[in-house]
Amino acid sequence: MHAPAHDSTQTKVDAALAAAERRHAKDSERAELIARARRFKASWIELAESLSSCQKSQRYTEWGFVSFEEYYRKELHLKTATVNKLVGSYAFLRRSAPEVLDRDGLGEPIPSIQTIDFLRRAEEAVESGQAQADLLSEVRRAVLDDSLSLGKLNRQFKESLFPSDADVEAKKRRKELLRLVQRLVEMLELLRASDSVPESVIQQTEDALRGLTDVLPPEEEDPKSPEEATPAMQ
Repeated sequence: MHAPAHDSTQTKVDAALAAAERRHAKDSERAELIARARRFKASWIELAESLSSCQKSQRYTEWGFVSFEEYYRKELHLKTATVNKLVGSYAFLRRSAPEVLDRDGLGEPIPSIQTIDFLRRAEEAVESGQAQADLLSEVRRAVLDDSLSLGKLNRQFKESLFPSDADVEAKKRRKELLRLVQRLVEMLELLRASDSVPESVIQQTEDALRGLTDVLPPEEEDPKSPEEATPAMQ
């Protein structure tokens, strides 16, 4: 019975890695890196650690490769996006949660690379002001302590941490409109002080502006940006 096409492809990759591991058995570091690539799905931290070390030491040049990318693509059969996520997530753990690197994966489960990447992006969202700081502690607990799956993390936190492009654009337009209303209110006050426009006209305009702000979608006020709050009109 023939194996499905995707299984056959995976078998060829694994066979190539196994052959490379045997071929370079005399170079323990090189052989171990290949072995860790084979065990990638079960032990991503091991592979990430070796890749990070290899990239830093540039040992791949001694193995006949001109670049780190050429090495991991040709010998380890890894994609650039995968390696970037591995190396980036490992560096993030060393900086933000080094205790996870000491886990054995049995008594203390090791979060998946996907959930660690989610936590890393959550931290970036908070640092950039895109998300509230108190949300980060909840995400850390969910990833590092509760070992929630990526699907559960997305359902629980994604909307708050990573709003869609449409949501971001809508909030941007709302803030621009509020700034414009604020400017108009200030101009109306100047006109009122100058007595150059009848009070009834100024009042009608203020009523129209108030009606406009009332129909805008509600949004939490940013205490650091008081000028973006809905302008008060007497």
